[in-house]
Amino acid sequence: MRSLLTSAGISLAFTLFLTPVFLRGFRKWGWGQVIRTPENVHNPSHGAKRGTPTMGGTIFILGTIIGYLIGAYAGNNPPTVSGLLVLWLMLGFGVVGFIDDYMKVRFQNSLGLSGWRKIAGQVIVTVPFAIVALNFPNAFGQTPASQYVSIFRDIQVLSLFALGPIVGWLLYLAWISLIGTATSNSVNVADGLDGLAAGSGIFVVGAYSLMAFWQNKQMCADVLEPAVQAGCYAVRDPFDLAIVSASFVGALVGFLWWNAPKARVFMGDCGSMAIGGVIAAMAILTRTELLLVLIAGVYVIASGSVILQRIYFKITRGKRLFLMSPLHHHLEMRGWPEVTIVVRMWIIAGLLAVSGVGFFYVEWLARV
Repeated sequence: MRSLLTSAGISLAFTLFLTPVFLRGFRKWGWGQVIRTPENVHNPSHGAKRGTPTMGGTIFILGTIIGYLIGAYAGNNPPTVSGLLVLWLMLGFGVVGFIDDYMKVRFQNSLGLSGWRKIAGQVIVTVPFAIVALNFPNAFGQTPASQYVSIFRDIQVLSLFALGPIVGWLLYLAWISLIGTATSNSVNVADGLDGLAAGSGIFVVGAYSLMAFWQNKQMCADVLEPAVQAGCYAVRDPFDLAIVSASFVGALVGFLWWNAPKARVFMGDCGSMAIGGVIAAMAILTRTELLLVLIAGVYVIASGSVILQRIYFKITRGKRLFLMSPLHHHLEMRGWPEVTIVVRMWIIAGLLAVSGVGFFYVEWLARV
């Protein structure tokens, strides 16, 4: 428990008190937000955001790493391969987003990396994560990830290696890459209003921290009673997963102080992709991959609205389902104030995250 509280407290203090220091550097280096022209036409208020310091994701990424390492050693819980894998996906996706942000700032346009180049970068980061996650078993033979598709725990009938090791590895790498890219890009799509992605991320990652902590209390390696064994979790290093996710939540809370409307700093693609990386890693390593759709439902809504808009546009040959996608921009066009949209999206994010945790607990009750 000391590691949890220390990691969250250190990362919170880091982003809360040091963000103004970073902002001075960002302004000096010219890291100002670039607003694309079509968005200015439809949302004139967004034009006022031009020049606001961006790439703020670097702040909470660094805060998370520092908080996690200090908390882990302070509580005598040294980092494990599982915790380091979460940091890898966070940092790797953050680097891809940083390159995209830097290109926008450097060339003063909103294009940055093309969509396929972003995905290629995310896959390059995800593949080593996936390979390492299926190796390094502990004393009980548990690896960080598994060869099964999971929802509350592994689904034994959905083995990705059922057709042999070669096909299995290809399916496994494709599955992990899909989770990583889809989650990261969904958070990126949701990052369109001040504080929307960061505030929602607090609820989502907080839910995963709670579930990982619960899994630590119900580890199969620590359970001997047959009645309880049925409900135990074959998850490697769940307490370390709780620590790293708690550190990330603390960093996001401190960052949100400066990112809430009206934002003093934007996280940029660097930050939104890093959030997606943490969420994807936690879903994979806690063996709750399909449950991710519910827990991170607020991001699914954002990306889903974009997909629906494109499908409807093609089917109707030019008509639009929404005034503008993703959904939060449609609500802006309908006249909703930005703060109202953000707070209500936070409420939705909280409800979906709590629902996911609730179903997770009910499934355990049904087993024991």
